[in-house]
Amino acid sequence: MKSSYLSLCLILLSISANALAADEGAAVVDIYGNPVQAGVEYYILPVIRGRGGGLTLASTGNKTCPLDVVQEPQEVDNGLPLTFRPANSSQGVVRVSADQNIRFFAVSVCIQSTMWTLQFNDSISNYIVTTGGVEGNYGRETVQNWFRIDEFDSDYKIVHCPGVCDTCRVVCGDVDVLVQDGIRRLVLNGDGPLKVMLKKA
Repeated sequence: MKSSYLSLCLILLSISANALAADEGAAVVDIYGNPVQAGVEYYILPVIRGRGGGLTLASTGNKTCPLDVVQEPQEVDNGLPLTFRPANSSQGVVRVSADQNIRFFAVSVCIQSTMWTLQFNDSISNYIVTTGGVEGNYGRETVQNWFRIDEFDSDYKIVHCPGVCDTCRVVCGDVDVLVQDGIRRLVLNGDGPLKVMLKKA
């Protein structure tokens, strides 16, 4: 009787653990198949060759600061390294479809942070990925600062559709590249999502 009860408890515990792991989502993996670690530097690179390199910072339009997130024009350029901070700070790995802060690990000439944020740009009538976001503070005031990495085909895409505020109206869409005046800037909902892979810096 005791052994049947113990077996039942172990089965229920196993089912609960598997359900919890499924709720958390699978780990995002780098180009070598290793789980992407929170706080560790990575390059975000395009999967499709011949369409630019990694991601970097640049001043665009008529403004100097904050710097916008753009793609290197040459595929041989990895861009700048980035780090990820999951909304659930107890997670040591980056999970698929989980809200993340994304920050360039670089020194900027601007006073704003190098944390990604979403901002509407009047000149192109679209949302752009720029910098100046605030790390952490999961909630209404930081809804524009959260991004996630979703599976797309057998690769990944970057998405802005945060779940940080149940009562907020959030802007949702895939991050893509818009080429304008020779600058490959990151925008929401371009022609199609930018398929990406991650490489440890």
